[in-house]
Amino acid sequence: MSAPRPSTTVTAVFEEAARRWPARPFLCVLPETAGVYGIPAGELSYRETAARVHELRAAYARAGYAHGHRVGLLLENRPAFFLHWLALNALGVSVVPISAELRSAELEYLLGHSEAALVVAPQARRAQLRAAAAAGRQLALMADGDTPPAAPFPAPAVAHAPDEDTECALLYTSGTTGRPKGCILTNRYFLMAGRWYVGLGGLARLHPEGERMLTPLPLVHMNAMAFSTLAMMMCGGCLIMLDRFHAGSWWASVRDSRATAVHYLGVMPAMLMKAAPAPDDRRHNVRFGFGAAVDKTLHAPFEARFGFPLVEAWAMTETGAGAVIAAHAEPRHVGTSCFGREAPDIEVRIVGEDGLDVRPDQPGELLVRHAGPDPRLGFFAGYLKDPVATEEAWAGGWFHTGDVIRRDAAGYLHFIDRRKNVIRRSGENISAVEVESVLNTHPEVKASAVAATPDALRGDEVLACVVTHAPVPPERRSEIASSIVQHALARLAYYKAPGYVAFLDELPLTASQKIQRGELKRLAQALPAQPCCLDTRYMKKRQA
Repeated sequence: MSAPRPSTTVTAVFEEAARRWPARPFLCVLPETAGVYGIPAGELSYRETAARVHELRAAYARAGYAHGHRVGLLLENRPAFFLHWLALNALGVSVVPISAELRSAELEYLLGHSEAALVVAPQARRAQLRAAAAAGRQLALMADGDTPPAAPFPAPAVAHAPDEDTECALLYTSGTTGRPKGCILTNRYFLMAGRWYVGLGGLARLHPEGERMLTPLPLVHMNAMAFSTLAMMMCGGCLIMLDRFHAGSWWASVRDSRATAVHYLGVMPAMLMKAAPAPDDRRHNVRFGFGAAVDKTLHAPFEARFGFPLVEAWAMTETGAGAVIAAHAEPRHVGTSCFGREAPDIEVRIVGEDGLDVRPDQPGELLVRHAGPDPRLGFFAGYLKDPVATEEAWAGGWFHTGDVIRRDAAGYLHFIDRRKNVIRRSGENISAVEVESVLNTHPEVKASAVAATPDALRGDEVLACVVTHAPVPPERRSEIASSIVQHALARLAYYKAPGYVAFLDELPLTASQKIQRGELKRLAQALPAQPCCLDTRYMKKRQA
């Protein structure tokens, strides 16, 4: 009897899991998350999920959605995201996860650039989506539970059935010099992510007897969508998606869900450590946490207090499992920003400004590729409609990450900083140029420049330096700063809006009138303490 053929699509992996473990829970919705979304709490088994996916797949097929189409999913962390994704993936339709935080300017760009045929979103977002698509392109809209409307245009002609090379998702990541780039992610990308996680072992070993993984990370990011989801499918585990991280109810969620593993961002341990120690700090089933950017001064105290290791890892949307690195085995060098060292199937270089390899313990840019005949195996397939940027990222046959790291004498890698012009606030990458393009449309703003300034809780905060058309007297600074932030909040996700607004007479510019990013970065460290700079962080709240 011949061995079964390996699955080549995400849906095929799920269907195999549903055949092997039909009665096991695949998704769990806790009461708190259910209340936020207005959906039922409880668990959905692999069998129940498969039946609903089958019905939805047939409905999409009848409506004309086919291999080559793209469909936007503005569903946050609801179970519906998985149902629509799996149904569409079976037809060869790529999904475009859309953050609920995006506003008009961002939506208009994303919908036009991705050429999505349909967006699945709550009814309350329909008018906003129609307005964002009003520039001319046909766009169908539906809410979860609706019958899919007819595809507004035919799918591109594709001569073969969906396979590993078929586009599975288009994830947008912040660019360094302009608009966010659409990363084309194939089925192979997702399958390799799941296989990598299941095979990782060590402190992050996944048990096949019924793992329960809890994550508050959004499905618009590859961590939750690729690594968490595919790993659970491949080991028959249950995925517990929170709407977001709630520090006050985190441990109740961990206990109520019977989570055995959790995913985190660096800001989460910092917030949890602020709570007073309690007798039940270790009353949970968690064996490990998996994430990145924990404050190195809190890493060891957190583990000592709560009783499980925080496994630090490094990856990018572009690298996927093609070059993910994790500190999943001892020694982890806790408290040193160490994220492990590369596995044998990954090649690493650390280069200086001259492009030459640096010596041990010297900082340099991290370059990565997959070992073997295909250096791009497991990576993104490219930036949509931007082959030049794709090849620039792969200059010299290596993927240029833009991250500055160092390798110690024992071969372990330590994160230092980011070279790219990206602000990283609470795990969200924010393009300075994108924020500047919105600020410059404010009627009072003549020019703006955005940079990161340190924030004890969020890592980075957005600082906007603005030059106004007319001088702003001190008594009007608060009024104008508030107006500028409100302008940004109406057009951008809340976390991208300025947390500080500094009024300057002029921006640091080069002879060719370009922003001197190095000088701006230096300014951003000192400006929050100056009278010309106003703290507007209180305005940055999640929007309903």
